[in-house]
Amino acid sequence: MDFSHLNGEGLPQMVDVSQKDVTHRVAKASGRIYVGDRVMAAIRNYGMPKGDIFTTAKLAGIMAAKKTSELIPLCHNIFLSYIDISYSVNQEEGYIEATSEVRTSAQTGAEMEALTAVLIFLETIYDMCKAIEKNMVITDVKVIEKKGGKSGDWSFDGAFGKSDKGLGRVVSINISRQKGTPKQPVDEGVLIQDFGIEGDAHAGAGHRQVSLLDVSSIRKMEQYGLKGLCFGKFAENITTEGLDLSRIDIGTRLKVGESVILEISQIGKKCHGDGCEIARTVGVCIMPREGLFARVLKGGKIKVGDCIEVMD
Repeated sequence: MDFSHLNGEGLPQMVDVSQKDVTHRVAKASGRIYVGDRVMAAIRNYGMPKGDIFTTAKLAGIMAAKKTSELIPLCHNIFLSYIDISYSVNQEEGYIEATSEVRTSAQTGAEMEALTAVLIFLETIYDMCKAIEKNMVITDVKVIEKKGGKSGDWSFDGAFGKSDKGLGRVVSINISRQKGTPKQPVDEGVLIQDFGIEGDAHAGAGHRQVSLLDVSSIRKMEQYGLKGLCFGKFAENITTEGLDLSRIDIGTRLKVGESVILEISQIGKKCHGDGCEIARTVGVCIMPREGLFARVLKGGKIKVGDCIEVMD
């Protein structure tokens, strides 16, 4: 794969778009910030110490979008004809979701401007609310739609279907050296074909050789009042980010890193006995509903930051 932002010597370069046609382009991005019960209560009761958080955040996001080329070194400076940021508040799950839309007529797209608008909106919410709650989490920031340009229209919906090569990434690799002990994060792991992760006490020749759970599922549990959740707490071997595990069927194959191939063999599982420690504490656990299990079809080494690709 050639990277357009690198020249023949591997040095950074700004892509020359002077020969491209000027077309109408639209980009949309979205993201969430989990703020928790105390911030939600302050919003309901108009008790924010810094005033109207949403108007301030929206203005900050719009201003930031116009400054994107000054923040991202190789991003083009384009004229933006329209910027808007909408938001919604989910009181039950304790998060605020923002969606940006950016329009331009230019020789290059506006995806970076849309992302910047959302990120600064969410960061401003954090800044406005940190006097009440510092344990807030910004997550799920992504481009959800783009229109125009040589590559045509694209949307995030369906990006992780079997007919597309949706990408996520590995954010943590977790193993337990002995059964009955919590899984601990490691920087890298070696996956053995038809066995599991080397050194993990739960690896074996069965169909549940590797378990996966997305960080978005972990954030849901934080809204039930669980604090200080760490990767591996739900006994997952691989914690993912950006991969919509809920839309993956049994039999789906995932390529992890350079060579590892996993095949999804089970979705969810029952907790042992009267439920796991988390289920007993808050009455619900995410792993039985959203955890995935897989066989190792091809082994190899994986590390934190590796891409995960849904194979055709």
